[in-house]
Amino acid sequence: MGDNRDHELPEGQLESFLPYQLSIASNAVSSLIAERYHKRFALKIPEWRVIAVLGDAYARGAALTQRSLTAATLMDKVAVNRACKVLEDRGLVARAPNKDDGRSHFLQLTGEGRAIHEEVMPLALATERDLFADFDATEQQQFRSLLERIRGRAANLAEKTND
Repeated sequence: MGDNRDHELPEGQLESFLPYQLSIASNAVSSLIAERYHKRFALKIPEWRVIAVLGDAYARGAALTQRSLTAATLMDKVAVNRACKVLEDRGLVARAPNKDDGRSHFLQLTGEGRAIHEEVMPLALATERDLFADFDATEQQQFRSLLERIRGRAANLAEKTND
């Protein structure tokens, strides 16, 4: 009989396990940004992600349904739903009918939501500059490129798993 431990992470090696490293790094960055946003705008992580994605969509002239917002943020649909509800209750997001699909709505930032987005993005870019302060331009580009490759590879593997 085969030993299933062949696929287990060696003891004490969690800190070098890629999914763990990515998760910890993502949580650290998200927490930093959330702390800055929460103090200024009373936004939690899922809420600022929704505002950021809706603001980006608005700038491109695109409209997003809650389903497309979930796909764009890669967040759980329950988290997106809660964030949208909070933002709607605060008057930062509004729903508009989707004429192509009577069961869904387009989500869009209100004027107040766009104003917050206009303040959030410079803060986000400043935080990015702070995070990259010890990276030269080549390292920044390499880092971005490698992250994109990992994300793309993960998406391809997920597609194969779902086939």
